[in-house]
Amino acid sequence: MLYKHARKKKELQALTASEPLSLPEEYDMQRSWRQDPDKLTFIACLPPTSPATASTTITPKQDDAPSRMIGDINLFLFDDDEDGKEESSTSTTSTQIIGEIELMIALRSHHRKGHGRASLLAFLSYILTNSGAILSEYTQGTSGILSFLRVKINKDNVKSIALFESVGFERTSAEANYFGEVELRIQVKGEEEVALKELEGAKGWNGRPFVVGYGEV
Repeated sequence: MLYKHARKKKELQALTASEPLSLPEEYDMQRSWRQDPDKLTFIACLPPTSPATASTTITPKQDDAPSRMIGDINLFLFDDDEDGKEESSTSTTSTQIIGEIELMIALRSHHRKGHGRASLLAFLSYILTNSGAILSEYTQGTSGILSFLRVKINKDNVKSIALFESVGFERTSAEANYFGEVELRIQVKGEEEVALKELEGAKGWNGRPFVVGYGEV
């Protein structure tokens, strides 16, 4: 599969801070993504060949066939280590949670065509719309608050930094960290609808995407 082979390129691994994996490691990673409550993954595919409408039907094994897979976008959840350092308007009995985003469009031939932006906007909309169910699975049913979403990007990956800044992420520091990464954040603080409203002003926003609700399918 072109998508899988593209992930092995050294340039892409450097920009995404990833490592090459053996086939068994790939299977283990896929199993972890499927089962672990602290991870959420979307596979980015090429858009349908015909213009999408409200009644557009996505055909399994056709629209999401391996030949149409171009990348992935992931969410990783963590407890907020800074929880309690600042006053919050939310209840102190709720676990403060951080969501970290990772985005990769694997093939260079698919870069600079809006696929990364479309994937990012759809994924952010999905997270903010379904945060209650996503956080409940992570906290095993106890109360959780999404504090902020963040992304860590290699300082030399200026195109990715510009993409995230263009949809509302802001740098936490003017300088890269020890690992050469720039961190950017969108503050949520349990106010997902407010964050969604702000997202609607981003370039490339074409309305909230239609997605199946969060759960087993």
